[in-house]
Amino acid sequence: MARDAVETHFAESVAALVPGRPRDPGLPVRPDTTLTGARCRELFEIQLASRLLDVAARWLREQGEGFYTIGSAGHEGNAAVAAALRPTDPALPHYRSGAFYLARSAQAGRLAEEGLRDVLLGLAAAAEEPIAGGRHKVFGHPDLAVIPQTSTVASHLPRAAGVAFAIERARKLGVDAAWPAGSVVMCGFGDASANHATALTGLNTAAYAAYQGLPLPVLFVCEDNGIGISVRTPPGWVAAAAHPLLPRFEADGCDLAGAYDTAARAVAHVRARRAPALLHLRTVRLMGHAGSDVEAAYRTPREIAADLARDPLVATAALLVHGGLATPDEILTRYETLREHVLKLALECTRRPRLRSAAEVMAPLAPRRPARVAAEAARFSLDRTPPGEAPPEQQGPLTLAQAINRTLADILAAHPEALVFGEDVGRKGGVYGVTRGLLKRFGAGRVFDTMLDEQALLGLALGAGVAGLLPIPEIQYLAYLHNALDQLRGEAASLPFFSQGAYRNPMVVRVAGYAYQQGFGGHFHNDNSVAALRDIPGLVIASPARPDDAAAMLRTCVAAARADGTVSVFMEPIALYHTRDLVDDGDNGWLAPYVPPARWAETHVPIGRARAYGDGRDLTIVSFGNGLRMSLRAAIRLTAEGYGCRVLDLRWLAPLPVEDLLQAAELTGRVLIADETRASGGVSEGVLAALNDSGFTGTVARVTSRDSFVPLGDAAAHVLLSEAEIEKAARRLLG
Repeated sequence: MARDAVETHFAESVAALVPGRPRDPGLPVRPDTTLTGARCRELFEIQLASRLLDVAARWLREQGEGFYTIGSAGHEGNAAVAAALRPTDPALPHYRSGAFYLARSAQAGRLAEEGLRDVLLGLAAAAEEPIAGGRHKVFGHPDLAVIPQTSTVASHLPRAAGVAFAIERARKLGVDAAWPAGSVVMCGFGDASANHATALTGLNTAAYAAYQGLPLPVLFVCEDNGIGISVRTPPGWVAAAAHPLLPRFEADGCDLAGAYDTAARAVAHVRARRAPALLHLRTVRLMGHAGSDVEAAYRTPREIAADLARDPLVATAALLVHGGLATPDEILTRYETLREHVLKLALECTRRPRLRSAAEVMAPLAPRRPARVAAEAARFSLDRTPPGEAPPEQQGPLTLAQAINRTLADILAAHPEALVFGEDVGRKGGVYGVTRGLLKRFGAGRVFDTMLDEQALLGLALGAGVAGLLPIPEIQYLAYLHNALDQLRGEAASLPFFSQGAYRNPMVVRVAGYAYQQGFGGHFHNDNSVAALRDIPGLVIASPARPDDAAAMLRTCVAAARADGTVSVFMEPIALYHTRDLVDDGDNGWLAPYVPPARWAETHVPIGRARAYGDGRDLTIVSFGNGLRMSLRAAIRLTAEGYGCRVLDLRWLAPLPVEDLLQAAELTGRVLIADETRASGGVSEGVLAALNDSGFTGTVARVTSRDSFVPLGDAAAHVLLSEAEIEKAARRLLG
């Protein structure tokens, strides 16, 4: 539907309205509502402004000065939702929430022009735009408790459930949260998005919590315009498909008074009961999906006209005119005056500077303050050990699993806002016993089991992090992470980017991964691919192999989360969890003592620093994870034969320790990369590129696992990197 047609219809329809008898603006605008005439006029002004922002977006695009045209036309009824909420209630809005944003801005006491300028600067990709700084057009503002959302379909619903959970959990734990106790979380989405698996996860997570009596105050608002780009939503589908355990409120979003009353009831229900609910707002979509969308290609003239006949601006104008609170001429004059003002403001915004360099664009991605992280990593609690129990540094050499367990205990003791959760981490203590004993010591408020849904699990972490808690979720197996990867890619990593760091979701995602479990479990329990993680901007990937490294690196990841809002994936090699020996049975060469807190500062492992073994000058073997143990065993045999070998444990897969890598490579001039991930998309590709880009001119070779899923039993050995292959390749390089 063309912009001109919508504006013409509005003008003609308003001009034809018949004024009613004048009434007191302090009274309800009509008999069946609590919406007063004065409040109706305020919200109508916001609806007008939102519509004119869409007009401006298309006008800017025509001038080549605007870069985003998905608008809110037809959805202006969401101003009523904002009016029902407090300005401190966190909101994760729909991308058609222009009126909601302007109403929230007004609620916070800002001038009308400030809200308009926020949106117009975003349309013009201006660096002064207050939330994303010209990186994207999003609705968001830290002073308005509006958390920006990207266009990833429904990816924010699990986070919304997590925010609601975190508000209540913070209150229970007595720790500070980003929003006041008693807050309600608002989460908006469209009818087409309601079909996405991520949306279903968010709704189901909320219902799951409510079913168990857990407080989770979130109001999901489905703005149902009946179409997703060109695909129709079957009539009645949103109501029919609503989760049966979520109370549902329904209103006509084109009727401001009805939407106002229903939204107020829905918010009151959620706030009083601390329980989730769904508000179904029936809306229309005017001007098409976006500025480039030609609706006539997939909608009939009758369908387009039917939506136009329900224009919410015309409906609100009729409320005011029939209620004797405005005349048609007054409304049309105000429309034209505001239109001129908005277009003038839009033109001014196009003259503001845009992002000028890659450095400016990337500045919010991954802030690094290593000195602050180092200081944070050395923090510990004086009450870190229960009475009558020896501290971990007095428990003798530990396995990898034991070292992680003791470190988690120290973290929970030092940071009351820290939470450890995931599938089977509570009573069972983890599938491999890594979290054993933590529930008993720290209680179910801080160590708990979640439902078996990785999207829900990470959404909970996303919400907890942005709310001010410190989540340490566990993904039971690496392959399970792929079920929920967009929660890391589209939500966790992008939030600081699209908010210039005003919002952040610090977390450390522990992942049991890699293969070498003696053929057990098959490909879903022996996944050796981290390719999908390595290209997520700003994401830190830690991959410790030894117990002492695991303890120090886990503390580093937690410290980076606290200091910089860092999102880390902490890869734990399953096959090394309980490994004790390095070369011979009983040598205990893979165990390590737990470092006491007094030495945490001196043993701190900064992000992106490798660890070297040996001082040979003939060959450098670069590896990580399970490959480290295999490489060390091969190097020991080669050294016994007189070859000078050194082994470099990368430890960090993102960012790669390029400086340490190049130094180790230059010392020998020969590099063998022993990579347990796959040949295609594996870590070795990044190592090769780093060496090349750094100007290394020596000899480089690699051995990797095959481009295959991992089968059961002995067949696994055919596709996984082996110790024999490492030694054979090393001998070939040594000549």
